[in-house]
Amino acid sequence: MMRLFLLVTLMLSISACTSLGGDDWYVNEQGFGASGYDLVSYQTEQQAVEGKDEFVVNIANAVWRFSSAEHAKLFSQNPKQYLPQYGGYCAYAMAQGFVVSSDPKAFTWYKDKLYLNYSVGVRETWLQDKEGYIKAANDNWQEKLQAQKME
Repeated sequence: MMRLFLLVTLMLSISACTSLGGDDWYVNEQGFGASGYDLVSYQTEQQAVEGKDEFVVNIANAVWRFSSAEHAKLFSQNPKQYLPQYGGYCAYAMAQGFVVSSDPKAFTWYKDKLYLNYSVGVRETWLQDKEGYIKAANDNWQEKLQAQKME
């Protein structure tokens, strides 16, 4: 029943579904990657921490906010270590073949990678088979990137 509810929720969110833009990164209405949350905090503090306007880094065709100068520096030195998988889009939706926005509070730091989901509820479903969903999402993400290159 819960799975059906989440699938319906995901399908309803198709209105939030988007195609990949030229930059491949999900950004919020204000133009921030990860909706302005500090990517480094997911790894160092295991929590979603809002970034501040005074600690901003422009990398990978997106604007990223951080909670401290130290976090901004760490990110600048090695962005690949902190950037979310699948362009910051929902990992569960990507496993299903959809490109859907994500909630920065619905995250998982797993095997040194950041995964974001559409909501905390969707994240709970994703956690039930994250290995399987990661495999499917990896394949779908590569297909979407290839299709985008052909456009």
